[in-house]
Amino acid sequence: MINVTLRQLRYFDALARHGHFGRAAEACAISQPALSMQIKEMEEALGGLLLERSARQVSLTRFGEELAGRVRDILRSVDELGDFARASRDRLAGRLRIGLIPTIAPYLLPRIIANLTRMHPELDIQVRETLTPKLIRELAEGRLDTAIVALPVSEPSLTEVALFSENFLLVRPRKDEGTPVPSREMLREMRLLLLEEGHCFRDQALSFCNMQSPPREVLDASSLSTLVQMVGAGIGVTLIPEMAVTVETRSATVSVARFRNPQPSRTIGMVWRKTSPLAGQLQQISEVVCLAADALREQRKAKPPSRK
Repeated sequence: MINVTLRQLRYFDALARHGHFGRAAEACAISQPALSMQIKEMEEALGGLLLERSARQVSLTRFGEELAGRVRDILRSVDELGDFARASRDRLAGRLRIGLIPTIAPYLLPRIIANLTRMHPELDIQVRETLTPKLIRELAEGRLDTAIVALPVSEPSLTEVALFSENFLLVRPRKDEGTPVPSREMLREMRLLLLEEGHCFRDQALSFCNMQSPPREVLDASSLSTLVQMVGAGIGVTLIPEMAVTVETRSATVSVARFRNPQPSRTIGMVWRKTSPLAGQLQQISEVVCLAADALREQRKAKPPSRK
């Protein structure tokens, strides 16, 4: 009988994901020698090498690659046992692993956490912020319970629940505040600053302008904050989601304006695995997210963007 422990499977999964003993050990909260020893014992139990080791990195052997997918399935099934137990309770409690995209997390997350902590104090909330493709992959692998993203994601294995919609606003240098708001056609001729590739918000902004790529070679940014500061420096103009306006423009010399109807917008929603035992609880949590969005919207109404 092969004697492999669940702990060893988790260590191997971390090593397969990180490709580095040090980072995997940090993720597992153990020492690197202890991790190495556990992997070696796992190899001996299975009778084959799982890794090719070098001074700087590790890579999976063919056997290791084949095993990695099976290990993820095993770990996901084990985690779902705990989910089944939590789903049977009358209250929301235990671990909640939630992911958010970077154009939502800084603005909505504080209110979500505050609401969940107040309403469901027994929840252990763990947050992950990254791009949509990574969130979807980690959901599929069972490393997240749910994610808040821009819809649609069009993944057959996931349930999508639309929560609210928000408009995109134009951010331009303050000197342009008295001029008419450009149309989408006019934006194509302007220096439009965008998030770097991989951000869904970049694609949404380009779609509004009916462009496949930016009209000029411009420095892309990794955050909305950088985009707004670049606008303040006179480099160009940009679009940002309405929830980000209060935070990102408070220290920038920019003006904010709405487009004429139909305004560019996005739909924000929650996604989770269709097989998740926590589906009922996640539906409850989606209502808490809506409350956070409503509160943020009311705050924004107190200082609306100018209409030009």
